[in-house]
Amino acid sequence: MSEPNPTVAVLGQGPMGAALTHALLKAKVPTTVWNRTRQRAEAQAAAGARIAPSAEAAVRAADLVIGVLRDGNATRAVLEPIPGDAFRGRAIVNFATSTPGEARRMAEWAAERRTSWLSGAIMVPTPLVGAPDALFLYSGERALFDAHADVLAVLGGDARHVGTDHGLASLLDTGMLEVFFAGMTGFLHATAMVTGQGLKATDFLPFAEVMINILPASLAGLARDVDAGTYPGTEDNLTMELAALGHIVDTSDDLGLDGRFPRVMRDLAAAAVDSGHGGDGWSRIIEQLRKPA
Repeated sequence: MSEPNPTVAVLGQGPMGAALTHALLKAKVPTTVWNRTRQRAEAQAAAGARIAPSAEAAVRAADLVIGVLRDGNATRAVLEPIPGDAFRGRAIVNFATSTPGEARRMAEWAAERRTSWLSGAIMVPTPLVGAPDALFLYSGERALFDAHADVLAVLGGDARHVGTDHGLASLLDTGMLEVFFAGMTGFLHATAMVTGQGLKATDFLPFAEVMINILPASLAGLARDVDAGTYPGTEDNLTMELAALGHIVDTSDDLGLDGRFPRVMRDLAAAAVDSGHGGDGWSRIIEQLRKPA
């Protein structure tokens, strides 16, 4: 568990950095803030934050340093000029967005400087920061995560250590975002079709929600198939689904819509069928995705 009354510094006061700072101050955690543009940092002073005159001063003032800068390059640009002794006895949690590879390289960079480092990913929008069920992912040294568990729980009550590989938090973040954006894009394309025929988006919404409610069981089945490496078509098969996907493409074309999104799904299914797997289930598509087109 965390030590009593830890001090925290937040580097970066954009929308997410400000939300993290707000959560810390609300929980009475002594918090120092720094931002390249001081005006953004000053907005936190009225709530009780201390403004550091430099990033180095912010680091030296804290037990735990939280980086919420734009990306790995921006993070390095801020941290590299700081003398190594400033980091001794302190830990850094880096929330800068990155690919898994970039997260691992950032952790290697920190290790070369003997700096304690946790890679993090924030899985909620700013209004939900600090909520009991707000999901935050962390990867890296487990002992470091445990040492600061109390403060991390302030940021999001669902704080999960997902492994010692520093790339894992970013990897899961990337995968979850793909599911999220693909779902929203599918809904919007379908909505473009139905509104193109005179319905309202709100007319279609209850029907879309029916499909969303089916997804959890469907995803569980896909996951079992992928882990087993078998793609049974006992309840559905790609030949049947290819016909339905063709209808989506044709309807989209008839309405003059951008049909790239449904074509991706149709073409993946068609490639699997052409390869002799028409009797397999949709889970077979993972094999198409695993090899370049």
